[in-house]
Amino acid sequence: MRPAQARHDERNQQEAARIEESNAWIEARRVAYRERDVEAVEWFIDQVLAASAYPHGFPKAHQVSYQADTGDLLVEIDLPLEGVIPAARAYRYVKTRDEVTPVPRPEKERHELYASVLAQTALRTVHELFAADTDGVVRSVALNGHVATIDRATGREVHPCLITLQAGRGEFSELVLTQVDPQACLKRLRSLISPNPYELEPVRPLVTFDLSKYRLMDSMDVVAGLDSRPVLMDLSPTEFEHLVRQLFEAIGLDSVNTRPSQDEGVDAVAMNTDPVMRGLCIIQAKRTAKVVPFESVSALAGVVEHKRAAKGILVTTSWFGRASEAFANDHGRLELLDGANLVHLFKEHLDLDVIPGPVPPKRRPR
Repeated sequence: MRPAQARHDERNQQEAARIEESNAWIEARRVAYRERDVEAVEWFIDQVLAASAYPHGFPKAHQVSYQADTGDLLVEIDLPLEGVIPAARAYRYVKTRDEVTPVPRPEKERHELYASVLAQTALRTVHELFAADTDGVVRSVALNGHVATIDRATGREVHPCLITLQAGRGEFSELVLTQVDPQACLKRLRSLISPNPYELEPVRPLVTFDLSKYRLMDSMDVVAGLDSRPVLMDLSPTEFEHLVRQLFEAIGLDSVNTRPSQDEGVDAVAMNTDPVMRGLCIIQAKRTAKVVPFESVSALAGVVEHKRAAKGILVTTSWFGRASEAFANDHGRLELLDGANLVHLFKEHLDLDVIPGPVPPKRRPR
């Protein structure tokens, strides 16, 4: 009995050590999660989505991206194809033939059920993410629901987006999901839903960016160290960029600065969470005493297109020429803020009386 008892005790000790090691690993994960460690949060969200149980025929593929500075979470999930809706509404036994025959489901009903299934899946996913995040590290969820299929016209694999939404924790917590109509609820959340999901008609995702692709830098509080009437031209370029970021944060955008190197003409990126104008904003700051060259405006337009941003904003201590203003107006997604605009914006949103660059020369009448 003694050798057997010794082996038993050894196995118990090994199991106790394994459990202790596992618990220590889980606790370290918990701490990292609460501290908004990106890898830990994304790992946890991945576990939540993987553990979500769905009927046979539902895909499980997903991707997640978390922005620690803002608490915004981007989730992309694969939705089921229309084949998940049974083609038969019921089955009938035919006594004369001694066989069971299907009762076809009307096409309209099949389409309506499919649209409802997609809406329910989207709402359920967002609910599960907020419910699992008991520490509140996720402030908002942007969800894109895609389907993986084959384009019958080309034979190529396609991945169209059929549902896209973005919801804040507070806004979503007010919903009573057990009593809502799924599609009406999504419309209230200002989601975009494919008008013909059964024909795979896509919608453009509200959020498609991943801030990790930008070289982000730690934020600097420039406002705290400013005089009562700061001269913007006395600031270093980096200080001016951070001051601009703080301005946009005060306006209501979630903003972060990029590192000076390899930023592709981007000084800051911001997420506009306004219900109507949601999307990524590319911000460029020009601390200069001369007119901003037209090339700078056209280059920003190129970055906006390349990043698929909702808006590009060029901020300067000086002024813009007529050609730049006309180009920005024609482009539609560019906004130019000169020194005069900054004076009003800093006063309104940060209560700062700033002194911009030189007064622009008077323009000749056209």
